[in-house]
Order: sequence, then structure tokens, then C-alpha cells
Amino acid sequence: PPRARPRLVFHTQLAHGSPTGRIEGFTNVKELYAKIAEVFSISPTEILFCTLNTHKVDMQKLLGGQIGLEDFIFAHVRGETKEVEVTKTEDALGLTITDNGAGYAFIKRIKEGSIINRIQTVCVGDSIEAINDHTIVGCRHYEVARMLRELPRAQPFTLRLVQPKKAFDMIGQRTRSSKSPGEGRVASGKETLRLRVQGPATLEEGPSPFEEEAASRVDDLLESYMGIRDSELASTMVEVAKGSPGVAQLARGLDSVLGEFAFPQEFVAEVWAAVCHPKAGQE
Repeated sequence: PPRARPRLVFHTQLAHGSPTGRIEGFTNVKELYAKIAEVFSISPTEILFCTLNTHKVDMQKLLGGQIGLEDFIFAHVRGETKEVEVTKTEDALGLTITDNGAGYAFIKRIKEGSIINRIQTVCVGDSIEAINDHTIVGCRHYEVARMLRELPRAQPFTLRLVQPKKAFDMIGQRTRSSKSPGEGRVASGKETLRLRVQGPATLEEGPSPFEEEAASRVDDLLESYMGIRDSELASTMVEVAKGSPGVAQLARGLDSVLGEFAFPQEFVAEVWAAVCHPKAGQE
């Protein structure tokens, strides 16, 4: 049976610079943040997100639902707050949103040539704290993406953003991530600690190459349909799809596991094709 709360020790630092700390005994992302906060005597709400094995704001190294046993955890904490005024001159702003699993949604990608790309002060890694002074702390990434999509065109609105605190060698950095297989996931073949929203963490083997490729395809579909990227959500959907003989069964399975998302039917069909008939899904 799965081992509850494995007593595994991980090393951690604050991304902008700190001594190395040791954490153990967590079973989900919120508990992980609480352990890191305790080590560095800060509030867990100071932590925007974590990256694995790099102090940089690298969206391909985001900590998701799995941590390799040898991975080093860097916590990116709140830095300066900034407000930008945006006018929606077209339907899409050019933002892809993800969240940290603990109440903060942040920018994972900025599309080249988009409205947001033309605003130099908005960067990948910035947490979205408020839209028109309406706080969105505690909202999931898909809720934030929907709010931004529903804003009217030609009417200016204000984004309040919190950027990660930067070390001196990172000041002025403006990072954009690119797609890559296994984005945000640990390398295959390593034993990993799988964090879960409900239930205990478990030790598992790393995802197979097929599972990584399928999760990457599903993550791309999440971005195109919903304006979000979430490697752990994509992996969960792959697991459900592998046990579903058809689209209707997948829809029921996703509804029972992820009912809050209300996925459109055509999206579910594409997910099933991407996982169960990948060659057909790519044609």
C-alpha cells in the first residue's frame, strides 16, 4: 500500500538568496509552502511559486505535483507590486495563466506580438493580485483566465501584479518560456514524491515517455481552450483518459475528478484523441 507522509528530506533556498534549509513531512503544496516558510521565518503567503533546481524564473522548471528525490527546491517570494493599465484592442491578451496550488495565479507565458507583450513592465512569473481593484487571490487559474477573456474590448482596465523578489543578477530579466515535452515535470526514470490535493503523498516512478508526451499534448489543449497551463492537471487527465474506453466515459470520469472545471465537450473529445489515439489527434 502507498506509504503515508514519507519521511523524505529535501533541500530548499529562497530564490533571491538565502542559506540552505531542510524540509520534510509535507504531503501537498500548501504544506510544502508552510514548511519552507517555517524554515525561513516568513509567512506562507509570501511564497508565489517554487522552481526545481534553478533560482531563475524558469517556467519549464516549475514545481508541480511531483518532486524528484534529488530535486532542490527554490521558493520565489513576493517582491515589488506594480499596476499597469491595459486596453483590450483584440479578444486575446496573449497571456497564459497557471497557479501555485495555494491561492496565487501567475503568468506562465506571454505570446509574442500580443497586447501584453507590448507592455514591457509585465513579465512571466508575475502574480496577478487584482483586476480593476477586485482581488483574485484564492481564485484558480481558469477563473482568472475567464475573467480576463470576459473583459470588454476598448475599455481600459488595471492589473495589479506582484513580481518575484529578484537577486541582483536577475534584475531587469524578462523571461518567456517555450513549450517543451515534460514541461514542469521531473525527468522520467526517477523515483518521485507525488503530491496530492487530497490524500497522502506517495512515492512513484517518474512518468513514462508516453505519459510525458500525452501530458504535454493535453497541456497544449488546456492552453488553446482555456488559456491556462497546468502540468499536474494535464497528468491527471491523462490518467483518467487511459482508463476510459470512449469520450463519454472520459467526460464522466473528468466530471467526477475535476467537476469544477466544466470542460466543453469538444475539448474532452480532443483530450481523448490525444491520449488514446495520439497519431490521429496529430493529423
